Amino acid sequence: MITKFSRGMIAFYSGLASFFTLNFMLFSYLYASGKENWIVEVFQIKLFFVPIVFHVLVLSLLIGLLVFITISFFRSRQYGPVEEKLRLLASGNFDSPLLEMAIPHAPENRLIADVDRDIKSIQEKMKQTSMELQQLNARPQFVDGQTKEEILEAERHRLARELHDSVSQQLFAAMMMMSALNEQAIRNDAPDAQKKQLAMVTDIINASQSEMRALLLHLRPVTLEGKTLKQGIEQLLKELETKIKISLKWDIEEFTMLSSIEDQLFRVIQELLSNTLRHAKADELEVYLHRIENNVLLRVIDDGVGFDTENQKAGSYGLMNIRERISAVGGTLKIISFKNQGTSIEIKVPLLKEA
Repeated sequence: MITKFSRGMIAFYSGLASFFTLNFMLFSYLYASGKENWIVEVFQIKLFFVPIVFHVLVLSLLIGLLVFITISFFRSRQYGPVEEKLRLLASGNFDSPLLEMAIPHAPENRLIADVDRDIKSIQEKMKQTSMELQQLNARPQFVDGQTKEEILEAERHRLARELHDSVSQQLFAAMMMMSALNEQAIRNDAPDAQKKQLAMVTDIINASQSEMRALLLHLRPVTLEGKTLKQGIEQLLKELETKIKISLKWDIEEFTMLSSIEDQLFRVIQELLSNTLRHAKADELEVYLHRIENNVLLRVIDDGVGFDTENQKAGSYGLMNIRERISAVGGTLKIISFKNQGTSIEIKVPLLKEA
């Protein structure tokens, strides 16, 4: 396959060869004409008031450009469909109609036919692997007579209960005491420095309460408990809307899928909401869930502080859990984030078997 670099080099050398060839022909013509000082004549002969040597240079550049365009056209025509099919496979679109279309090629070019056949084989293997992952994930994994999810659910409920009964209640009591102290400082006309310190402590307690609400929201709902994914997500968002000061927008489509995929996507939504509340410092959050052909497309967008996606430590634990859950159902994860410009997370899961 001709790379961009090699195309540029071929075009460059074509233009250079054309320049030398045209100059050689021009020198030969002037020499054969018996011109004295024929080398000087090259720079004195003008065409449209411009020395002819510059016309030769421009013509050489045009020839090089023409060669580059010609090679690019044939490369795009020949290898473009191959690149498009590979891109679809990499993004998880195993059932795209484009993958079923044969790549046009000349009868004598067996390489394209072989590549097309290999892509078809890779497509089938990736579909089979994703289906096996989804089936494996749907099977309960028992540990000492209990499923893994039951053990996790019990432990999460225990942690949520202890946090609510201890830390959360203490924070609430501290907030009540701070409110009383603030009112007392206003009545006694306390110094501004003291009022500022009290306000700072109040803000710290408020932030701690928000953090605790996010943790409890993350721990408590573990399964959909008979609800559809749409109902579970909307209930989660409505509950969040009453507890946290954040602008929420969502568009959730109702459709059927394997219960194992629903459970994993629900847990992923919880993880993403928890990460956003605890780290993003966002004012707005958008959640979208749609079925696009034979894929589930989940997008979560916030306007928070963002992070460096190349930094493996940035939100590594939460993102690691999300990646593991999405990989377990054969899906793909795409993260776009910029510092102080927010984060967009797109998850795509193939629906290889109807619920």
